Amino acid sequence: MVQARRGRPRAQLPVTFALGAAMTQPPPDQAPPKKHVRLQERRGSNVSLTLDVRSLGAVEPVCCVSTPREVTLHFLRTAGHPLTRWTLQHQPPSPKQLEEEFLKIPSNFVSPEELNVPGHASKDRYKTILPNPQSRVCLGRAQSQEDGDYINANYIRGYGGKDRAYIATQGPMPNTVSDFWEMVWQEEVELVIMLTRLREGKEKCVHYWPTEEETYGPFHICTQDVRECSEYTVRQLTVQYQEECRSVKHILFSAWPDHQTPESAGPLLRLVAEVEDSPETAASTGPIVVHCSAGIGRTGCFIATRIGCQQLKARGEVDILGIVCQLRLDRGGMIQTAEQYQFLHHTLALYAAQLPEEPSP
Repeated sequence: MVQARRGRPRAQLPVTFALGAAMTQPPPDQAPPKKHVRLQERRGSNVSLTLDVRSLGAVEPVCCVSTPREVTLHFLRTAGHPLTRWTLQHQPPSPKQLEEEFLKIPSNFVSPEELNVPGHASKDRYKTILPNPQSRVCLGRAQSQEDGDYINANYIRGYGGKDRAYIATQGPMPNTVSDFWEMVWQEEVELVIMLTRLREGKEKCVHYWPTEEETYGPFHICTQDVRECSEYTVRQLTVQYQEECRSVKHILFSAWPDHQTPESAGPLLRLVAEVEDSPETAASTGPIVVHCSAGIGRTGCFIATRIGCQQLKARGEVDILGIVCQLRLDRGGMIQTAEQYQFLHHTLALYAAQLPEEPSP
């Protein structure tokens, strides 16, 4: 019961005051009293206050409380920071501003509890880097159902939100090589981009293609041609399953240390140009498979660079923050470090400088 302080006028509220015991019982000819909730009485007072709770009626919630998951998804779906070609080249955000912007982007990593795939841990290179369930690639065409449908890979949207433009995946492990080739076959992939060495202190990826020819599960792979460039190696492979044979181009770009950035942006832009000029890119209906070791850092940088180049060429501006947010909606943790985020801006500024002069207004 809350005490009404002495000397103050009584509040004009839908309340009933009871002064002393005489007022506590209603006259016998009246209807039974309404139920009341008695508020705490202040010590030393002979005045008590009762509120008729039923007079309040149904109370609507004042506001909705968003869960951390909803906040994450809202940020990733709505955040953006468009930069014109001129701004990107002449007034770019400072390294400190880019670091602060990058650190605000939710990682959107998946916990093991969210991934309802029994036994997936044996096929994960890194236990904390898992595919987001809503966009993960599911196997199921060539291998037996006993092997399950799991592979640590996600479909990634491309320029303009194009669905399944890429597949981002981890570097194959000894027990996932045949899964990798099944994914390539199932998704009708014609181009694979590899952005890691096989070893960088420790194993980052197994040697999943043959020197000449080899069989991986039900897939027979042959190396038809090798072209050595200064910064990457291009292999032309054939993949045979049963009586059908397909061509797959494999590009190995090894000049990119894990968790770091290349020494300069030029080689990465030349790799993007190689992809743009590839007949496989123009003709293929399947996604481009991109992987490093974990499938999020260098993989995210390459995909973001290509989307950014396409935005600059088509629109004259680029939304790097928006690109990274879109990538993280599809696969958690894409672009791992603030240094990679800064390098992405630097690379796209260099690309903007290489574009033809914009026409005068």
